[in-house]
Amino acid sequence: MHIVLVHPEIPQNTGNIARTCAATGCDLHLIEPLGFSLADRYLKRAGLDYWHLMHYTVHPSLEAFFRAFPDAHMYFASTKAKHVYTEVSYGPDVFIVFGQETRGLPENLLSRFPEDCIRIPMRSEARSLNLSNSVAVVLYEALRQQGFPELMCEGELTGREEEAAPWLDYV
Repeated sequence: MHIVLVHPEIPQNTGNIARTCAATGCDLHLIEPLGFSLADRYLKRAGLDYWHLMHYTVHPSLEAFFRAFPDAHMYFASTKAKHVYTEVSYGPDVFIVFGQETRGLPENLLSRFPEDCIRIPMRSEARSLNLSNSVAVVLYEALRQQGFPELMCEGELTGREEEAAPWLDYV
């Protein structure tokens, strides 16, 4: 699966998304111009030490990105979309495209692909969700539909004793 960020502006969001891509095995595509440097300390900090676990590509423009993947199936996340993100079927090679934090995706792009535009339901008074949260919500639905391929679905206790928290006395 592929996550695409068109002109991301906030390094911490992109760092969080990079970490999510690392944890899920998804490729990340960044469409320039970016609102920060890839050497930004906030970007690196938000991604923690997961950068080596993920693959990302920087594309010089949206046009160059579309030329690189002419036959790709893409979904476009937008608060202006008519379809809820859970109403579509995601394949393993799908691209999920997100716009910049302050403006979203351009309406001329959304109008070209109305049936492939998806939204996360929210209250009408709210403008939008945080970008990194939106990516996680939609991506995990897509992965759930596929049975979480190559992801560890069961955890186990480590056996490591930690200092007891005072609130445990009330449990």
